[in-house]
Parts: sequence; C-alpha cells; structure tokens
Amino acid sequence: MRSISRTVSAGLIAATLAAAFASSAANAHAIWFAQRARQLALVYGVGADDLDAVKRLPLVKSVKGFDASGEPVMTTLRAAGAIPVLDSDEPVAIVAAEMDYGIWSKDASGEWHNKGRDEVPGATVSEHNFKYALHLTQVPTKPVPLVPELKLQLVPAGAAIPEKMGEAMKVRAYYDGKPAAGVEIMEDYVNDPDQVPVKTDAQGFATVKVRNQGLNVLMAILVGPSDNPAKYASMEYRSSLSFVLPHKPE
Repeated sequence: MRSISRTVSAGLIAATLAAAFASSAANAHAIWFAQRARQLALVYGVGADDLDAVKRLPLVKSVKGFDASGEPVMTTLRAAGAIPVLDSDEPVAIVAAEMDYGIWSKDASGEWHNKGRDEVPGATVSEHNFKYALHLTQVPTKPVPLVPELKLQLVPAGAAIPEKMGEAMKVRAYYDGKPAAGVEIMEDYVNDPDQVPVKTDAQGFATVKVRNQGLNVLMAILVGPSDNPAKYASMEYRSSLSFVLPHKPE
C-alpha cells in the first residue's frame, strides 16, 4: 500500500505549548478520534477529561487517511475552535495520527517538567512519551493495514469487528510492525480509565469485550527501554483503536 502523510502545520507558535503543558502526568493521557458535531475530531485526554488538543497540534507529526480499499486519501487536521477536526479530499475508512509528546520528568515533589532527568535533579520518573490513534469509520471487510508511523498499533485480529455490545473481540498488538507480547490492553479508555488491563500473549493477541453500543476506545500501552538513558529512563507508547457500533434506528 502506498502511504501519504500530511504533517500538521508548524505555523502554531511554540509559545502556546508552554501554556498547554503546565499540567499533570504526561503519561496518563492519550489521543483518539471521536465525532464532535458531525465532524471527526482528535481528542486528547483520559477518561472523561477532554483537554485542549488544539494547543497540542504542533506535536502531531502526521495524520493519514485511507479509503475502503486501503488507498491513501489526502487528510489534514484543522483547528476548529476548541477542537482539531479532520479534513479530507474524499471519505475515509481509516484514520491514523501520530504524536510525539516529548520528554517528561517528575521531581521529588511530584511536579512534572517538560525536560530530561539531566535537567531535573532528583527526578523520580523520566520518560519519552509517544501517542498514536487509529480510527475505523466503518466496519472493515478485510484486515486493517499497519500504518508505519504508528510504532505501536492495535488492530482487530480478523477482518471484521463485533456488531453488538458485550460481544468478544480479538485484537492484536504490533510494535515496529511485529506482533508484540505483554502489551496492556484497556477495553474502554473513555468510560473506565482505571480498569485492570489484559495483556497480549506471545503472538500479540488478546480478547476483550466490546463495551459500548456507540463509541469504543481501546487502548494499547507499552513501556520500553530508553534510547537515551542520560535524558530519560524509559519510553512509553499509548495507541488507541476506536470505532462506533450503530444504535437502533430512531
């Protein structure tokens, strides 16, 4: 499959980032796609906390769209008031986004800093955070392709997804394009962010239940070793898989 990425405009100045990141734990939050006023929006948050994703747009490295046949569709994110919404040349069946949330360290008092541990004396936690999102706008009819920019990716294990809440769903996690064992999977990141996750098996598979007859946001979480130990101790990846089960006709 060919791939086309459109990097989000760098026109948003860096000064807005400083205000956006004076917040709590960087690692707890993630990104996913959800409908807002009949538009597909990129959400940044955890549970019911829907935070300011527009201020974080400079951290979105790429957004991609694909049609039902898997061919790329030119896709961008546009700030629309308080939310970034998806614009595309034609309808998309799959949308993916990549965010590098940067390096974060927590000092002894519990405050987070957008710096490496070499700049935060006595840091108790230090990590590089990456956040990814994959959204299915329609029920797939064939296996969902891997998007190279999503270092960690969660996909349905088969060529379809369940049609009703409560049904079992088999998923598979990939890291660097290969099945990944030990990845934590949360089956309802929006409505139950404190749930105990299940872990993928040696082949990267896990089975969860579809929690909602509506928006479902599954989350894959993997913590790996640092590629720059002097600045951070680990690298954390959070990758969402979202889709909507339709409700009964009105």
